[in-house]
Amino acid sequence: MFMLRLLLALHLWLSHRRSDRGQATAEYALILLGAAAVAMLLVSWVTRTNRIANLLDAVFRHITGLVT
Repeated sequence: MFMLRLLLALHLWLSHRRSDRGQATAEYALILLGAAAVAMLLVSWVTRTNRIANLLDAVFRHITGLVT
């Protein structure tokens, strides 16, 4: 009986030491950092190539062509 209580106490102590509390928060933070890095790279690329401005100009020209 003593050995069973000792094993149970050891199991409880180890389970509290290996707690996964905060794991989801850390994973969420890493995902947000990754998304922010991808967004920064995309913005950097777009500002260097001027493709978004060209795309918006083409869309505007197309819409004004349909209206007139």
